[in-house]
Amino acid sequence: MRKGAKAAIVGSVFAMMVGGAGYGAFNVVSALSDTGGSGGPGGAEPVAVKSGPPSGSEVKDTSAAFFAAWEKGQASAAADLTNNAAKAEPLLTSYGQAAHITGVKITPGRTAGDSVPFSVKATVSFGGKSKPLAYRSRLTVVRGVTTGKALVDWQPSVVHPALKNMDDTLVTGDSSAPSIEAVDRDGKVLTKEKYPSLGPVLDQLRTKYGAKAGGTPGIELAIRHATPDTADTSLLTLAEGKAGKLPTTLSVSVQAAAEKAVQRYPESSVVAVQPSTGEILAVANNRDDGWNAAFLGEVAPGSTMKIVSAATLIDNGLTTANGPAPCPSSAVSESQTFKNIKGMKPDEGATLSESFARSCNTAFVKFADEVKADSLTNEARDRFGIGLDWQTGIPSFDGSVPAAGGPDTAAGLIGQGKVQMNPLNMASVTATAMTGAFRQPVIVPLSLDGRDPARAKGLSASTVQQLRSMMNRTATSGTAAEVMAGLSGRIGAKTGSAEVDGQARSDSWFTGYRGDVAAAAMTQDGGHGIDASGPIVVEVLRAG
Repeated sequence: MRKGAKAAIVGSVFAMMVGGAGYGAFNVVSALSDTGGSGGPGGAEPVAVKSGPPSGSEVKDTSAAFFAAWEKGQASAAADLTNNAAKAEPLLTSYGQAAHITGVKITPGRTAGDSVPFSVKATVSFGGKSKPLAYRSRLTVVRGVTTGKALVDWQPSVVHPALKNMDDTLVTGDSSAPSIEAVDRDGKVLTKEKYPSLGPVLDQLRTKYGAKAGGTPGIELAIRHATPDTADTSLLTLAEGKAGKLPTTLSVSVQAAAEKAVQRYPESSVVAVQPSTGEILAVANNRDDGWNAAFLGEVAPGSTMKIVSAATLIDNGLTTANGPAPCPSSAVSESQTFKNIKGMKPDEGATLSESFARSCNTAFVKFADEVKADSLTNEARDRFGIGLDWQTGIPSFDGSVPAAGGPDTAAGLIGQGKVQMNPLNMASVTATAMTGAFRQPVIVPLSLDGRDPARAKGLSASTVQQLRSMMNRTATSGTAAEVMAGLSGRIGAKTGSAEVDGQARSDSWFTGYRGDVAAAAMTQDGGHGIDASGPIVVEVLRAG
């Protein structure tokens, strides 16, 4: 128990009896003492524990003391000035030891309330090589919960803005993998500087293929991530290794469009694939955590899943595109009531094509009693390759559509319940619906390392024709018509929104195709499909 914890416990009881102190005032508590004395229980004298936000002088003094300890390499002392010493000390220790950073000089900027910006200048040395290091960061001073002291609110980004995870560390030495010069399908160089959201992807490609591409390691300062399947992030190169040339399937024109499109919407991701080959043309993320959610996300896809659901109904002989799929105002399955989006008019005489284009939930839910618990699972796996072991070239989550009985059967048909997808999965679903063949997505050629791709039997010509007809209807006169307007050629789309616990708005989903490009996007807390993800996909399709 940290110092002051006992006092805080007793103080909370005392505060309940006499009422809370004023904002920024002191709470007088009776501290328990091991040595005895007079005053309160156990004989301790009353102890004043300060509350409220830190004063300007406290912010200045605390940050100055923290900077001074950091500059001197006193990791333990600096950590004790934070509100999470257990996490702060290992990282601050690695700064001077594993990362070999010396000569640290920290210059604070102008304080704004409880926030202190600062700049760092230092030197990184290893193996006879040295290089200056300079960057800017920021810290916040808060009131300690148990002690009442002014403390640095511990975040790894205090030490370096590229540090995100509490358990990440800094290291300097031979790079974990040789560097690469990644090139697109036409031989054009791909860099983190020009395509920022490719950073995690290029790091993964370097880790897996650096040696295979013929490169040799250099010396670098890097972030060693605690998260599994996350490659080191290089921060500073002290000595260049030899970069190996690595071919990818990406397209610089489509990638540039994807990068620009996701920047318009926070927490958004997009993937584009070439349906005729399965080659990935672009992957982009706009996320504060730098995570490749486009490949690794595991979230409900909402109504974009109706592509797979419609194929399930057709392939199981329950209806056809022009067959009945009534759209009532509500539908009940296993005592759970499902409804449509607000304002949708019921249509008891609707066909599957009409209900698909309008994205009518109840039309699909009404089939829940007719499909088997594993019908959607089998369709997703056997026809669309979902849930198989994809060998894209970097780590990916390959979708999950578990066989679920009860109300989860109905929920799965509308992309909720236990169904989990990401933009990579839904771009592939769209590509399969468009061509009839499941071609496992790849970001580097299979021939590069002899990977064996996942295989699925795909769709019949009749099912493909019906899916394309319904997706085209959605793009030209259904829920996607407004956002898809202006795109020429062979087009199709499906909108979606997925309810997520704890979010004010649903996740926005959209998937579509144009010519030989299929793309899917997801924007967390983005609303309806056309609100955020729709414009992202359209911009990518236009570039493709």
